[in-house]
Amino acid sequence: MDKLIIGALELTHFKNHRSSKWDFNEKVNIITGNNGNGKTNVLDALHYLSLTRSYLGATDGQNITHGETMALIKANIERKGRAHGLDLGLKKGQKKKVRIDGKEVERLADHVGYLPVVMISPMDRDLILDAAETRRKLVDATISQNSREYLNALIAYNKALSQRNTTLKYFASNRTFDASLLELYDDILVEEGAKIFEYRKSFVEELQPAIQRFYEVLSGGKEEVSVTYKSALHEMGMRELLQSKLDKDKVLQYTSVGTHRDDLVFQLGGYPIKRVGSQGQQKSFLIALKLAQFEIGRKHLEMAPLLLLDDIFDKLDEGRVANLLQLVNTEDFGQIFITDTHSERMKQLSEALQLQHTTFEINDDGSIQTL
Repeated sequence: MDKLIIGALELTHFKNHRSSKWDFNEKVNIITGNNGNGKTNVLDALHYLSLTRSYLGATDGQNITHGETMALIKANIERKGRAHGLDLGLKKGQKKKVRIDGKEVERLADHVGYLPVVMISPMDRDLILDAAETRRKLVDATISQNSREYLNALIAYNKALSQRNTTLKYFASNRTFDASLLELYDDILVEEGAKIFEYRKSFVEELQPAIQRFYEVLSGGKEEVSVTYKSALHEMGMRELLQSKLDKDKVLQYTSVGTHRDDLVFQLGGYPIKRVGSQGQQKSFLIALKLAQFEIGRKHLEMAPLLLLDDIFDKLDEGRVANLLQLVNTEDFGQIFITDTHSERMKQLSEALQLQHTTFEINDDGSIQTL
């Protein structure tokens, strides 16, 4: 299994980090400090280096320190036994740039999968509470890191979908219709949609047993948890779907069927976890989901992704956190980054579990102390 290690990180004008430097432990890195001091922003910088976007949903411009025109995230990394320099630059009004060893990556999509990450955050509760789009984003981000073919299919599908929707709006506003024009986009949606569907189906088949296993370890319980892939393509091919809903789409002026409407169904004991799961059960389920995502990534990439654990005590009792840390402190897992508000609590846990770790504290004035 190839190693992936962030040796050093440098942030310039990134969110509230005007200038900060970090020398990381190759196993466990614990970042503590009060809320608002920028702990999560360090993890988000790593997420940026991986997927070229914020985990927290902020735009590129919002991630530049207020009053500045640019931000820079630089890292020294070890990947597959070789040292590399990786940096990502944000500039107001310009396209972001990613460079590896000083050479710019021409297409940002080609960078996805180079530095795989899995992030576990309090925001993950949106996966249970929010609409289907949130769950699709998780699926897409995971499979895209593992497969360039999937990412390319997704990009082509979304482009054709946007063009088809624009064409439907044009037809409605001009009271016209041209079936041959629509078929150009339908052909792309059929071809790429079939690839997306097969990848997602395989992904969920891999996900299910892993989630069950991790859930049992974390919760100590034997409840059955499940993830089901909900897609109209289980019942009908993409072309038939588009044809069956054409009249409806003309009225709605957008494409009402396809893989862009897929969803994941999360259940506990055969019932929706959103309805029957306690906060602790839901949190354990979400962490199990992310650890399963990690395991699938490691298998496909033959490299352990970085694991980012943000504010892990949020709704998790100390026993479950200890279970989680024990689980990830094995050879199967690579480099881990953890944030928490209580340095003493993390210190006691790390010593009890004999973690190979470095603890950093971000002080209220923004200075960083290595404990």
